[in-house]
Amino acid sequence: MNSTALLPQEGFSFREGLLHAEGVPIDRIAEQVGTPFYLYSSSAMEAAYQRFTAALAGLNAKVFYAMKANSNQAVVRSFAEWGAGSDVVSEGELRRALAAGVPGNRIVFAGVGKTQREMAFALEAGILQFNVESLPELEQLNQVALSMGRTAPVALRVNPNVDAQTHTKIATGRKADKFGIDLDHARTLYRDAQAMKGIAVEGLAVHIGSQLTRMEPFRDAFQRTADFYREMQAAGVPLLRLDLGGGLGVPYHHDQAPDLQRYAEIVKETTAGLGAELAFEPGRYLVASAGLLVTRVVFVKEERGRRFIIVDGAMNDLIRPTLYEAWHNIIPLRQADSGAELTPCDVVGPVCESGDFFAKERDLPPLKSGDLLALCDAGAYGSAMASNYNSRPLVPEVMVRGDEMAVVRPRQDYATMIAQDRLPGWLPALHN
Repeated sequence: MNSTALLPQEGFSFREGLLHAEGVPIDRIAEQVGTPFYLYSSSAMEAAYQRFTAALAGLNAKVFYAMKANSNQAVVRSFAEWGAGSDVVSEGELRRALAAGVPGNRIVFAGVGKTQREMAFALEAGILQFNVESLPELEQLNQVALSMGRTAPVALRVNPNVDAQTHTKIATGRKADKFGIDLDHARTLYRDAQAMKGIAVEGLAVHIGSQLTRMEPFRDAFQRTADFYREMQAAGVPLLRLDLGGGLGVPYHHDQAPDLQRYAEIVKETTAGLGAELAFEPGRYLVASAGLLVTRVVFVKEERGRRFIIVDGAMNDLIRPTLYEAWHNIIPLRQADSGAELTPCDVVGPVCESGDFFAKERDLPPLKSGDLLALCDAGAYGSAMASNYNSRPLVPEVMVRGDEMAVVRPRQDYATMIAQDRLPGWLPALHN
């Protein structure tokens, strides 16, 4: 078995038969923080960011890291240090971005359901742009801005009715999706917006989905949006910015890696002559392959001819396999012998759900209780989507850089988890 063929991109490698994160042996981290835990390679994130920005060289472009992929403060701060702003979708993410040192004028606020409180907080923070997705949102934002004596910078997010050819739960650019404004309706909204004294229409935005590895959907969406931008310019709308969103995927399994150079060529071809500042919001592409979820085998169970590898990680830690039918490569931290026999296994967790699995019928080498496994490409939508289901504490997160490691989020303890609840007054108080 050649385990190295299953490794994610740079940042992780086998040395003397043991999996390392950059210069740190991962089993040593497991001894220190326990399992399960998330592990991120700082160098791998930086390399992905540099590849993305290098592909856009020569364009008037700014990059805003999409925090929904991974909102750990150390991750957000790292991208800020490398030059990125933040793309946020809630007040909580906005507060995280500000706390990580991202200035307000480097933050874009997206999402279909911003509340008045969120709008007011974002205006106080001086964000660069609200991506507005409906007339009711536009009207409410105008009212909030006027009440504060402010003007809200706005880009209308259009829905180009393009099928991103990705998982239906993460497609956002079809006419049946809740996101964006139909192009015909957007014409009317731009006229309405120009009459609102609390609104400054500065741009146009589009985002058609996540985990895109084929370039044709990008071309269709960018072309339609750029054509509409030109139409608005010709109508006298003083636009400054074209926000092309994110969506670039990673090769989790048999997916092809996205062609960054082709992506950049499509951007240049479709936006030629616009004179617009371009905004990009990558998330998954920057962090997915820079992260692992490390878990330990608890038991190996064989029933009715089926082999179950029961681990201490669970669906509350990484929900992608059961929610999206997602594939994550699974490799032992100790490299298997080249001639090791592979056996189909179900890798499952201890949560009381049949949906609590990481893999079904996955070919793996012999495993025993205590062995450590790495779930690859887990840096995006892993920790950010975790929960306390089954009253399981949130797991720690660790970041490495060279030979250094740091716990960037400690393991939640049971006392903290339980203390989040309050007993109502009609129940007798407990005296411990």
